[in-house]
Amino acid sequence: MTTSFSRLGSANTYDNALRNIANRQTALSNLQENLTSGKKVVRASDDPTGAAQAERALNRMSRIATDQRALESQRNSITVAESTLGDVNNALQNFRELVVSAGNGVQTTADRQAIAIQLTGLRDQILGLANTKDTNGLPLFSALGSALTPFVGPQSTAPDYQFNGLPGQSTSSEVAIPFALDGDSAFMLQSARDGVYNVSASPASTLLKTGSVAVSNSSLVSGSAYTITVGTVDTTTVPGTTTVTYGITETPNVTGPFNGLTASYPSTQTANIAVTAMPGLSLSITGTPAVGDTVTVKPSPSLFSVLDNAIRDIGGAANSAAAAQAVGQALGNIDIGMGRVSAARGQAGDLLNRADRITANQDKRSIQLEADRSRAEDLDMVKGISDFQKAQTGYQAALQSYAQVQKLSLFNYIS
Repeated sequence: MTTSFSRLGSANTYDNALRNIANRQTALSNLQENLTSGKKVVRASDDPTGAAQAERALNRMSRIATDQRALESQRNSITVAESTLGDVNNALQNFRELVVSAGNGVQTTADRQAIAIQLTGLRDQILGLANTKDTNGLPLFSALGSALTPFVGPQSTAPDYQFNGLPGQSTSSEVAIPFALDGDSAFMLQSARDGVYNVSASPASTLLKTGSVAVSNSSLVSGSAYTITVGTVDTTTVPGTTTVTYGITETPNVTGPFNGLTASYPSTQTANIAVTAMPGLSLSITGTPAVGDTVTVKPSPSLFSVLDNAIRDIGGAANSAAAAQAVGQALGNIDIGMGRVSAARGQAGDLLNRADRITANQDKRSIQLEADRSRAEDLDMVKGISDFQKAQTGYQAALQSYAQVQKLSLFNYIS
């Protein structure tokens, strides 16, 4: 007797087959979604660790982009500031050339007055450049903070020009540079540091000439003004020798006054008096001193003060000798002021170089972070296509298997 066995379908078999098909269909759909998006992490549930790594990388890249936008604005401001300082230097050079021409012996008083008018226009231009604002309406030379118009003047009271702000230069960071330069350092002068003094002799008929003030000991310089007054001129006590007695008044008085100072020289020669009693300063006076002659030594608190002194002294020079004295004083002081402006311009160039380095470093960081993000969430397309094809084959096989299992019912067997 022959016995045959047949495998009959059951509800459990149907459920397993349907569950298998559903799982494979879900896997196939997920792989297709990955291929479409190009990412292996579409939702955080796909890979919590990879999703967190990708999110951190994206956040850091976003911060870099924000820092770079701010840096670009800072770079633009410093670029304009550097260009403005270049314009200031050009204006100062034109001012200097006019001062030199005023010292020409062929110039008349009217000619010097006409030159003084031209110098006034250049002074106004330089003051306007110092108060230049950026595209946001903020001063380019506001230092650590200032009023919207940092430089005010000329004023009737001392100081004649004033910086309405907090001196100093903001520091750079790893991702940023300052928005503004230190205008106080560029345009304001310090007696101990710069030694810029305006020296004038009176009365106008005096035969005295003076050199530039030199700083011999900056720690002793107080910033006071000095008036040197000739008291006596003795040509008889010592035959052949002239002895000059003079005193120095200090305003405001810090360590003075200095009285009873003397200097001697051969009567057949002009005087060459080295004045060293002013604390930390020295000055030479040449010519023929007379009783009552005075020499005034005043500190110039700003570059604008230097320009105003030059305009006043050149325009008011009564003769060629006075004009030569004014020109000599102006040229030395203008050169010191131009040195301060050039130093500030060099600082602007250094900040722009720093901005370029920051941009290069940030670009490198962005590339690294993009690589980190890509490793965390981007799909390997070759592997993704291979996995999709395998899943598709498995899904088709599951459908065919289900079709065969569906035929294995008791009713089909009976029939």
